[in-house]
Amino acid sequence: MTRVSEVEIGPVAIGTGHPLALIAGPCVIESEDHALTLARAIKQVAMACGLPWIFKASYDKANRTSLSSFRGPGLETGLRILERVRADVGAPVLTDIHEPAHAAAAAGVVDVLQIPAFLCRQTDLLVAAARTGCAVNIKKGQFMAPLDMRHAIRKVVESGNPRVLLTERGTCFGYNNLVVDIRAIPMMRSLGCPVIFDVTHSLQLPGAGDGVTAGLAEYIEPLASAGVAAGADGIFMEVHDDPPRAKSDAQNAVRLSDLQPLLERLSRIATAARSV
Repeated sequence: MTRVSEVEIGPVAIGTGHPLALIAGPCVIESEDHALTLARAIKQVAMACGLPWIFKASYDKANRTSLSSFRGPGLETGLRILERVRADVGAPVLTDIHEPAHAAAAAGVVDVLQIPAFLCRQTDLLVAAARTGCAVNIKKGQFMAPLDMRHAIRKVVESGNPRVLLTERGTCFGYNNLVVDIRAIPMMRSLGCPVIFDVTHSLQLPGAGDGVTAGLAEYIEPLASAGVAAGADGIFMEVHDDPPRAKSDAQNAVRLSDLQPLLERLSRIATAARSV
């Protein structure tokens, strides 16, 4: 298996020689109480499974299908909530940014800035994120060949920041559908960066829900298992205590009560795959 660089994010180290990392949380911040309650619950599960964990949530889902879809609390309120999660729960925090002007403000609060898949070629956004010094997680565009992500990596590294993660999240497959080419994980690892597998977003059916994104949560376990077996350094999951009532990505989130047995399975697979 290709050796990749190590990226340290607070107490979490991701890369060759380190345990499978977990990036998990709700798709969008629904309220302060909900974010805190869910973060505390996920932390307990991650600790029970022995997995290092980063909390993720968006303060603004700027790419929702419909104008009427819930986007989140916005930059100011959202960052205040994420700051409280980071302090009270004691976990590194990841959030996505959609505009270069948001990079510095978000970097003052969170540990990882995420570049959304649709924006992975946006030079100004990548450079702004890089210049903050935060770790940068670049999601592979649904339209991108895995090895073409080398150009996105260079934009960040040549802007002075070597702390890059890549995330696989599926590829467009006709209309309203995504497919995961599992080869993308070792292909992107060959570029030298740790690779995260976003299993829940890979199971989206984009725009297939009449103005919202539908999904296929019933395939989370087999797809996540395949990604970990293929060498993913971390797994990314939308997690919700009551997925049908989630305000974003309701149909492809992991139910909180199902999280521990799933992580236990993935941890065993990671151990087996890395011992070969």
